[in-house]
Amino acid sequence: SLSPAPPPPGTGVDWWGEIRGLALMLLAVVTFHSLIAKPFYIPSISMMPNLLVGDRLIVSKYPYGWSWVSASFHILPRSDRRVLPRTPEYGDIVIAVPPGTDEDYIKRVVALPGDRIAVIHGQIILNGRLVPQQAEPPVQIPADPMLSCDGNPCYMMFERYRTRLADGREVYELPAFRETLPNGASYLVIDHTDQPLDNYPETVVPAGHVFLMGDNRDHSADSRASIEERGLGGPVPLANVGGRAEFVTFSLNGSESWNPLSWWTALREGRSWTRLRPEIRRPARFDTAQQDR
Repeated sequence: SLSPAPPPPGTGVDWWGEIRGLALMLLAVVTFHSLIAKPFYIPSISMMPNLLVGDRLIVSKYPYGWSWVSASFHILPRSDRRVLPRTPEYGDIVIAVPPGTDEDYIKRVVALPGDRIAVIHGQIILNGRLVPQQAEPPVQIPADPMLSCDGNPCYMMFERYRTRLADGREVYELPAFRETLPNGASYLVIDHTDQPLDNYPETVVPAGHVFLMGDNRDHSADSRASIEERGLGGPVPLANVGGRAEFVTFSLNGSESWNPLSWWTALREGRSWTRLRPEIRRPARFDTAQQDR
C-alpha cells in the first residue's frame, strides 16, 4: 500500500495569513457599521410605545451624511464637520450622542433648524402653533418582569394601569395620544402624569441642530432635560446624530438566559420587522388652542 508523502520541511499553518484574513474581515464589519448600517439594542422605556426594552433594531448610517459619531465605538475625535450633510425630517427616530459621553440615545426629531419650540402641559408648541394630539385607545405594553422604568421595576410607576387580558397575559394599559407634526408624520406618544418636563420654555433651534424628544414623554431624558439630568441639554448638533432607526429585527422580553434555547421562548410575537418610520398622514390643522387633552 501507498503512504502519504511527508509534508515539505517548514510547512504549517500560515498564521500571518490567518491573522490578516481576520483583520480584513473585522475591518469590513467596522466599515459597514460605520458607513451603512448597524444593529442597536433598546435598554430603556423612553421610546415606548413604539420601541420596547429588549427590541433589537437596525439603524442606517447614511441618511444625514457622516460625522465623528458615525464611526463604530466613537473612536474619532469630536468635530462639527459632516460629509454629505443632510437634515432629518420631522418624526424621524434618530441616534444621538450627548455632550460629555459616548452613550447612544435614541429619540424622535420634533423640531428642525430655525424652529421655535416650547412645551406646555405636555404638548409641543411649534412656531407658535400647537402640535395636535388626539386621544387614542390605551396602548398595551407587556408587563414583562424584567421591564425597567428609570432603573426601577415598572410596577412602581404603572401598577394602576396593570390589567389581565382574556388570554391570561398581563399588560400595562397606558394613556396614548396621536401626535402629528407639520409634514404629516404621525405616531403614538404616552403621557400619563404631570412632571417637570411637561413644561419647557420656548427656544429657537440653532442652525445645524435638531430638537429631540422621547415618545414616552414622562420618562425620557431628551432635549428638554439638562446634561446634569442625563438629558441632551437642549437642541442637538447634527454632527452628534449618527443615523436613523429603520426597523426592529426581533425583540426579547428579558426572560432569556445564556442558553440560546431560552431565546425562543423569550421572543416577543409581532415585533420582528416592525417598521420604525412614522406614518404619514395629511397634516392636521394647527391651532393655538388646546386640542383633545
